[in-house]
Amino acid sequence: MVNFIKVQEKLLYFLARQAGLRLQPVEVEPGTVMSFWVPKEKATPEGNVSIIDAENLKKTSNKSRKVMKKKNEQRPAVVLVHGFAFDGLYTWQFQIGALAKSYDVYVPDLLFFGMSQTSSTDRSVRFQADCMIAALMRLGVEKCTVVGFSYGGFVAFKMAEIKPDMVHSLVISGSLVAMTESISKHILELLRQKSFAELLLPETVEGLKALLSSGSNRKYWLPNFIYKDFLEVMFSHRKERAELLEAVIVNNNDVSLPNFSQATWRKYNNSNHRQGGTPCSRRKAVSLQSLLEEIFGCPSATLSFKKDYF
Repeated sequence: MVNFIKVQEKLLYFLARQAGLRLQPVEVEPGTVMSFWVPKEKATPEGNVSIIDAENLKKTSNKSRKVMKKKNEQRPAVVLVHGFAFDGLYTWQFQIGALAKSYDVYVPDLLFFGMSQTSSTDRSVRFQADCMIAALMRLGVEKCTVVGFSYGGFVAFKMAEIKPDMVHSLVISGSLVAMTESISKHILELLRQKSFAELLLPETVEGLKALLSSGSNRKYWLPNFIYKDFLEVMFSHRKERAELLEAVIVNNNDVSLPNFSQATWRKYNNSNHRQGGTPCSRRKAVSLQSLLEEIFGCPSATLSFKKDYF
């Protein structure tokens, strides 16, 4: 029988290519390959970026590549990092086309999602972030905005901590700086789930419906065979993904706010206007570090997550 999710996958591949993206495997290290959708001008003709290829990429660039690079040098790079339920293309299918008109869009599959694989036994968020940074460096990305959703938000925060000269700005949705044991327990209580693996790695149609409904404020009716097709396609590497979920949760006593050096802009009103004029709205640069400390209400050295905040 036809799997409708696989049919949709082919359609998404077509739409991504129409938006100017190409599928590009990137060798991060021996045994670790990450799958990326990248701007077609940045894709290698050979279809793969190996460690050696990356080191010689600038030397082996042909004339047409140099022309396209000059043409697009003013386009900022945006990296879209997916969550735990879907891979990159499924997660960002509605954003890619719009963003690709003005930005160089990079859509990776995190390890054990899509076609990204590793022989390493490391399941930490740090390892995912290290691999992402290495892959982007192989692709020639020097500076970018990272957009992280859910699990991808953890990875994005860690990338910003590790490589602030590359990650100059962040957009985070549905995620945290760190998932502590207390936060994990509180979220599971709210969702009435025993574990994140039970929620995020469903094995039945009912479990998949519960997952999708927990991540949406609207309920959509779909026939059960669509859910079955989805389960068949989207939830490979269950053992490795369960280990990823275990590695996300950290002990309450071990967490502290990372030292972020990125700046953020905040609006404020100038009340010292002259000659009775109206106050003007200005923007003031503050560090991301100080902004997060203000949100959590404590300095980074003594960070404790408030239950009622989440």
